[in-house]
Amino acid sequence: MQKLNLSQTLSQKLSPQQIQFIKLLQIPTVELETRIEEELEINPALEEGKEETPEEISSQDDFEEDTYNKEDDVNVEDYLRDEDFSGYKMQGDGNYPTEEDKDIPITTAATLNEQLLDQLGFLRLDQRQETISLQLIGSIESDGYIRRDLDAIVNDLAFSQNLETDLDEVEDILFKIQDFDPSGIAARNLQECLSIQLRRKLDQSDAVVLASRIVNDCFDEFTKKHYDKILKKLNVDDEDLLKEAIAVITKLNPKPGGVSGGLVKTQYLIPDFILTNNNGELDLTLNSRNAPELRVSRSYSDMLSAYDKSNKKDKKLKETVSFVKQKLDAAKWFIDAIKQRQQTLLNTMNAIITYQYEFFQEGDESKLRPMILKDIASRINMDISTVSRVANSKSIQTEFGIFPLKYFFSEGISTDSGEDVSSREVKHALQNLIEDEDKKKPLSDDKLEKLLKSKGYNIARRTVAKYREQLNLPVARLRKEL
Repeated sequence: MQKLNLSQTLSQKLSPQQIQFIKLLQIPTVELETRIEEELEINPALEEGKEETPEEISSQDDFEEDTYNKEDDVNVEDYLRDEDFSGYKMQGDGNYPTEEDKDIPITTAATLNEQLLDQLGFLRLDQRQETISLQLIGSIESDGYIRRDLDAIVNDLAFSQNLETDLDEVEDILFKIQDFDPSGIAARNLQECLSIQLRRKLDQSDAVVLASRIVNDCFDEFTKKHYDKILKKLNVDDEDLLKEAIAVITKLNPKPGGVSGGLVKTQYLIPDFILTNNNGELDLTLNSRNAPELRVSRSYSDMLSAYDKSNKKDKKLKETVSFVKQKLDAAKWFIDAIKQRQQTLLNTMNAIITYQYEFFQEGDESKLRPMILKDIASRINMDISTVSRVANSKSIQTEFGIFPLKYFFSEGISTDSGEDVSSREVKHALQNLIEDEDKKKPLSDDKLEKLLKSKGYNIARRTVAKYREQLNLPVARLRKEL
């Protein structure tokens, strides 16, 4: 039996303006420029430049009245002459040089693949061997390794090149490619990569020979730093020679593909805020790229005014005016969203500076207070998600360097005195303990926990392990040195 029920629900939906503001708020400075350029392209009612004050508009209108000419009247029909309107800043609008006209110097270099193909030309291979070689080179990844199984490459050659081969033939050609530069290229794993580099060393000293034996016969023990087992297994009693061999291995390149040339795009970190210290007084400003001057096009506003004075109410005119009004509204919304973004950024950053005032005065990491998103959100009366969007992709330039805003947020750890200290301070103390430890007998997480507690930090062993991993510090066993 079907029933018809009537229910009343309350739901909240974001307006287009709110969605636009959220999107603008979370993008960093470098993307904001691109976003503004896109809006200028699609909306001819939006212009770059300072907004005109009512006095400036009035003064300009008075000047136009003094120099009035009937031919200067805005004629709406002129805008309806063609059904297809020219786009904003389209090709042919003005005598401006196009991107193609500019001579931009570009540094070029051979890619890894091109380098290998050049070297392949020096091998006297027949058509069959060259086909296999090209398949192998095409399987080399950007870091220089071949991770695809050779059996799969044999199948690829059979299906795609109609070439029947076997594992031995493919491996034989692989060994030829492994003699190419950079040294260690086309290895199937790290052990093979290191072994190739050691084999190709011109100086085959005792240390290099021992290093080769370690990589080929004791690689598992080497990765786990079981040096006693290595000495015993290789029947070596000279610890100094072992140290030299280990040093040889650690200087090898684990990613040979990374040294190849190519087009590299350099990225620069552009700060959103600039903080200066004027004799103890902190002065915060927005990066000028975050505060662009935008205004509504005067000509589009005049066009709309001209329609209001017009007696024509035909359909075509109404459609045109609807288009003009839509663009004007969109321009006003965008300008308001940019202004709201600027104000939100400044309010959030000022609250962070006030909260972390001692740090910004001296730049001492130990002066950072525990601070979470809620602390700042409550100060500026905004939602936590808003603060998160600001902090997630913004940075500030100080006298001590450029810091991402996320740097200033950290959880708190209680001390013996009952005070809360920043987890960053605890990490700093942890890093100092590990740096000062005896590398022959590195400190375990349990010992690190006890040492931190002796310094007044109430911290659990699992938290020590978490902070150590966040600092990219290995476990004690892997920090051991001879």
